[in-house]
Amino acid sequence: MIKLPKHKKLILFDGICNLCNASVLYVIKRDKNNVFMFATLQSDIGKQIIQQYHLDASKTDSILLYSETKGLFIKSSAALHIAKYLGFPNNLMSIFFIIPPFFRNWVYDYIAKNRYKWYGKKEQCMVPTPELMSKFL
Repeated sequence: MIKLPKHKKLILFDGICNLCNASVLYVIKRDKNNVFMFATLQSDIGKQIIQQYHLDASKTDSILLYSETKGLFIKSSAALHIAKYLGFPNNLMSIFFIIPPFFRNWVYDYIAKNRYKWYGKKEQCMVPTPELMSKFL
């Protein structure tokens, strides 16, 4: 069982993906209520959550949102739930919940499949700056 500080949600992301790293920095900048903590999919806690929820590690390349109370959201559902907490205008993205998940995830998977080609990747996971270290597990 993963224990998070009270009222926190954990975003798991691909630590070597430039798009994913940029997305994390975007969320950090707009997380005015300090809701989110972060860890890479490659980290011990990332591997633990992947195992706990019986996800195929070789196919888990999406963003994951973990909450002790609500469990795990993946792919487009994770992204939209994250947007809900980022305030206006980002929270308007939740309108896309009306689109069926199979279609939202098809778009999400298309972007995920091409993210390294379009945005590149790093040799190693992002190392947070000292100011951001408290947000990372």
